[in-house]
Amino acid sequence: MSRPIQIDDPSPAGIAGAIARMIRSGELRPGDRLPTVRELSGQLGVSPATVSHGWKALAQAGLVVSRGRSGTFVAEPDTSEHRPAPARTARMVTDTGDARLDLSLGTPDPALLPELGPLLAHVALSAEPTDYHQAPVVPELGRLLQADWPTGSGGLTVVDGAMDAVARGLRAVVRYGDRVIVENPTFPHFLDYLESIGAQPVPVGMDEQGVLPDEFERALDLAPAAAIIQPRAQNPTGASMTAERIRELADILRRSEHRCMIVEDDHSGRIVPTADLSIGRWLPDQVLHVRSYSKSHGPDLRIAALSGPEEVIDRVVATRMLGPGWTPRILQRLLYELLRDDTATRAVDNAREQYRIRRRTFVDALRRHGAPVGDGEGLNVWVPVTDERTTLVHLAANGIRVAPGGPFCTDTRGRHPQAVRVTVAPLADGSDEVARILAATTQSRQSDYFSLNGPDR
Repeated sequence: MSRPIQIDDPSPAGIAGAIARMIRSGELRPGDRLPTVRELSGQLGVSPATVSHGWKALAQAGLVVSRGRSGTFVAEPDTSEHRPAPARTARMVTDTGDARLDLSLGTPDPALLPELGPLLAHVALSAEPTDYHQAPVVPELGRLLQADWPTGSGGLTVVDGAMDAVARGLRAVVRYGDRVIVENPTFPHFLDYLESIGAQPVPVGMDEQGVLPDEFERALDLAPAAAIIQPRAQNPTGASMTAERIRELADILRRSEHRCMIVEDDHSGRIVPTADLSIGRWLPDQVLHVRSYSKSHGPDLRIAALSGPEEVIDRVVATRMLGPGWTPRILQRLLYELLRDDTATRAVDNAREQYRIRRRTFVDALRRHGAPVGDGEGLNVWVPVTDERTTLVHLAANGIRVAPGGPFCTDTRGRHPQAVRVTVAPLADGSDEVARILAATTQSRQSDYFSLNGPDR
């Protein structure tokens, strides 16, 4: 190529993303020769190694091929794609030996889950034989879910948990090199998955009502293909969006020149008191809404519902038919019975109240001991600390394990917040002890609970 390539983010991911978008738009065509590493590094003012890493990512995705001294060329469109598995999620598992109290997992308290035995036996006795050609969603479950669904989307299906729903939704609308808006901090699995499909995360800041509208609007100017938002009990911060904030984001999306598909992950479901809100109330054709039943009714159910525009949901259903086909209908019928059963409903209601009490008790104890924490909902509390590594070691020495904050955050100019995530589900008692030990390592001055401008690593 003789003319310069316009790249606004000179990182390896930014270079790869820009080239991928040019290939997809037709600006670069199969067989076109790309600039040499030395040429592009000189144009961008970065090291040759930076460009080489971007070229390597494109080659791993099958978008470019190297022909030795002849140069690097845009590959034919049928070249296979391969991406190595990332390790961000693995970093959440801290090697601290045995812990007497593990508050790192983000999972519900097994003692607060509804009993499955009686209803499982009933479902097993009453289940009718099925075949491969029946609908992937049990009709009665579909009708029950749609009765209180927060969007007006035309399609709905059932998949194997919230992360499966998010991944399948993203796969249906995001291609290699696309930008995807993410909350910062956010769930590490989202960042890992985006890396695995070659998408580029665009972080936006948060406050206690969720995504900051101004930052969200600026991010939309980058023409992202999608955005991942957690409307309530955001993991890791516990922030829940208000109706006003949801409406404000919908208005911003409506004004934007760029169509961005919103993927809403309601992973906590009925264990939080805030209503299930959705941008899809105003923009049903632009929202994929996920509701999980793992934390409320049991992780082993592995069930979540996914709604969205019919053409996107049809694409998800068709893709699943090439793999697992459908979520086992016997599990769908079990969920249907659980959602209708008074005893199970009372158990979920009790769990919601217990988690509220445990979270409030722990947050109050942290504040009493001088730790800066914000309000929120759900199973997790995000705690800013002076130094993350020191905090993990200090807690481990006292037999307590929490999740490190780093994996939850995107890199922002090489800076990371110093924080840990604490899961309160196991804290039926002992909150004050944990709070006292943890508060000894927290930042003494923190004006903004959600600030990502903490000390450098």
